[in-house]
Amino acid sequence: MTEPSRYESRGVSSDKNEVHHAIRRLDRGLFRNTFCKILPNIFSGDPKAALMLHADTAGTKTILAYLYWKETGDLSVWKGIAQDALVMNIDDMACSGPVNRFYISNTVLRNKNRIPGEVLEALIEGTLEFADSLKAHDIHLHHAGGETADVGDVVRTLDVGFTAYSELSRSSVFEINIRPGDLILGIGSFGRSSYEQEYNSGIGCNGLTSARHDVLSGEYGKIYPESFDPSVNPDLVYSGPHQMTDRIETGDGQSRNVGQLLLSPTRTFLPLLYPLLKRAHPGLHGIIHCTGGAHSKVLKFVNGLKIIKDQLFSPPPVFSLIQKCSQASLPEMYKVFNMGTRLEIYGTESCLAEVAAMASELNLPNQIIGRVESAIRNEVELKVGDQGWSYF
Repeated sequence: MTEPSRYESRGVSSDKNEVHHAIRRLDRGLFRNTFCKILPNIFSGDPKAALMLHADTAGTKTILAYLYWKETGDLSVWKGIAQDALVMNIDDMACSGPVNRFYISNTVLRNKNRIPGEVLEALIEGTLEFADSLKAHDIHLHHAGGETADVGDVVRTLDVGFTAYSELSRSSVFEINIRPGDLILGIGSFGRSSYEQEYNSGIGCNGLTSARHDVLSGEYGKIYPESFDPSVNPDLVYSGPHQMTDRIETGDGQSRNVGQLLLSPTRTFLPLLYPLLKRAHPGLHGIIHCTGGAHSKVLKFVNGLKIIKDQLFSPPPVFSLIQKCSQASLPEMYKVFNMGTRLEIYGTESCLAEVAAMASELNLPNQIIGRVESAIRNEVELKVGDQGWSYF
């Protein structure tokens, strides 16, 4: 048995093997190979109707927000957490077809002794502001309310999640059918898109447990013992060199502090995915949201294929910072973090040329990052610089 990685030793998993084992007996819904589960719409009475119900959270990114807020007093950081939790839902859903109409309901679990009402207000404001920002793209999020529970015996600080619901026709469902000869267009998670107000580090919501402990100084553990699991090996708790306010060059002639880089709100790709799926290009064969499992995620949706990624983006500064602090191997980094590519589009050369043009109009970084070949067993092969490795 191999030794667990630093990430796994902190009680987290990039590929959620235990979770997938636990749910293995659940049915897969109406379609066998959609990114998210599609259900029959039993409420409509229409046999051609379908629906999707999806739940997700901002994960341990809420702990980073808690630390930053406590250190700086900046409540606006909580608005980004609302966006994080929402995007982890709606962008997953969009990969299967629902792209512009969602009902959302929040679940907020807090320790009232540490999280005051003003934080809850900032979360709600962030939800509404994010929803308003999408209306210009004809994307509508309807807030159905939710639950806020004071459960200090369960959570040390705060947990923020959403459940999202959308209806669609079965004919508009997008089913993944990646095939040999396909190219892969990577869509960047970093920079500043045309629909964002500020620079995005690209961090997303995955791997934040590792990022927090490997980058931030041990003094945070002493001051805020409520911010980590006491059963974790003390050597793995806040073992980094940085303060939240340390400045880091971000390659655009500016610098941001460490807290801002780690808390950059998760970018939504809906302004790209909505018009893309509306076109229904016959050469579009796959859309993969590189969240849990990151660059190995596509393995869940292929059969007898080798996915070769040998022209990836150079990692944005936030990931270089995390790797430098953690000394993690490249295979671990690319399985935990998106490393600048959080969306992969698979298809023909002509189709991807159209998608690239659409992405460029939105100022989204994009480039062909690889290709697809036949294989005896499923494999993702990565090459970064002079290093190469595979996930199976």
